[in-house]
Amino acid sequence: MSMEAKRDIIISVHNSEKSTRLLQEQNKISFIVSKSANKFAIRKELESEFEIKIAKINIINKMNGDRVAIVKLKPEYPATDLATKLGLI
Repeated sequence: MSMEAKRDIIISVHNSEKSTRLLQEQNKISFIVSKSANKFAIRKELESEFEIKIAKINIINKMNGDRVAIVKLKPEYPATDLATKLGLI
């Protein structure tokens, strides 16, 4: 995979009321991702970029065309710490 393709996997952090609730209650954080990205590529990108370990990834295709990856982090990696690094909190 080329560097350009790697950078294009994660587009931005998805911020909504539901994603904030998931962040606080279930150790999950949401990202808007490329339409061509699969779970393996998303996992590889996030784990290498932010030095975290991921337990599970769910992908939702929204009606407006966005593709949202809801990422559940392993318990030893708090999602609130990652959100602070990204400037959400």
